[in-house]
Amino acid sequence: MTTPAGPTAAPMTWKTRGDLAAAGRSATGLLLVSPDGDSIVPGDPAGAAGAFTAALEAAGVGPADRVVVALSGDGELAGPQWAHAAAQVGRAAASVGPRGRLRLHRALESLGATTLVTTPTGAMDLLARLHLEFLLDPLDLGLRNIVLTGEIASRRTMAHLASEFESRVTEVYSSPFTAAPLGWRSSETEPLTLSGPGAVRLASLEKDELLAPPYSEGLAELVVVDGETVLRTGQVARVAPGEAVPAPEHTVGDHVLVRGVWLSLPRIRRALGRVDGVSGWELGISRQGTLDSAVLTVTFNRESLVRNPMWKSRIQQSLKALTPITIAVEVSQEVAGAAESGTAVAATGTVRDARGHHLGADRTAVAP
Repeated sequence: MTTPAGPTAAPMTWKTRGDLAAAGRSATGLLLVSPDGDSIVPGDPAGAAGAFTAALEAAGVGPADRVVVALSGDGELAGPQWAHAAAQVGRAAASVGPRGRLRLHRALESLGATTLVTTPTGAMDLLARLHLEFLLDPLDLGLRNIVLTGEIASRRTMAHLASEFESRVTEVYSSPFTAAPLGWRSSETEPLTLSGPGAVRLASLEKDELLAPPYSEGLAELVVVDGETVLRTGQVARVAPGEAVPAPEHTVGDHVLVRGVWLSLPRIRRALGRVDGVSGWELGISRQGTLDSAVLTVTFNRESLVRNPMWKSRIQQSLKALTPITIAVEVSQEVAGAAESGTAVAATGTVRDARGHHLGADRTAVAP
């Protein structure tokens, strides 16, 4: 367990990602909206500019560098800010957004890029395709720096990329709400170097309580403190004794991070609850190759629905309306639950994360 902080000067308001959409109707000014509309927060490009610049400089980007930003998922919100900061720090920069790896390769070559800002799985997928599909040598790209952000990287990703590209690899921990950099590290064995004092704090999973260093060993959630409001990021770190804030290795709560996008479990539950005949579901997430994949296995309460293509298609369309992530749908061959005439069965569901990332929806039930 980590050490609790002392009494605060004023009561703190604690919020999770699920609480942020409600502020959309009353919020004013520039707003940052997640792809699914579940997170709405004020945007402050001028205030965050220094954090992007500091992260790039920490990654080794200098006046001679040409930077390509290729971010997907929630991180795409910050693509233009990464590019703007890179244009100030380096010689040239462009945000090309998510695209196929062949088109990304062409963009890197066309722009003479020396630095790539992308997600961990995006970088690994590019590397795999260079080897297996394009039969190209990664060294021919001439990348000096690779900046990873927006996802929880698989183990040894940083070292592997550094070896294959002969590049300096930096992982940047970005806010899951604004995608602005909050800290960085140059190897997976290092803690985060924070972009500013108090940029990220640690909090107890068991109760709404900020923790204070020196920390003892245990699990803690990374939080962002904004005035008297504490935003739980849903990201959990394994804390070592001391005063350092580590990078997150897990997620917790009613949102799951898949391919850089926060997927709302309550929205899936509500959508399936409106489909007559659904008695249960399991969301399976894996990273068997280089990218995350998600499969929703649905259980029906009537035999007649198991092989009904219209019902499966209806569920697929419901998921497309919820999230930009592609979620495959499978139907369990077993029937469970009693049929209810005229009403949809309230669907209950579980998450099976083969990546080992998601610890559960209930923070207080997570074992230390």
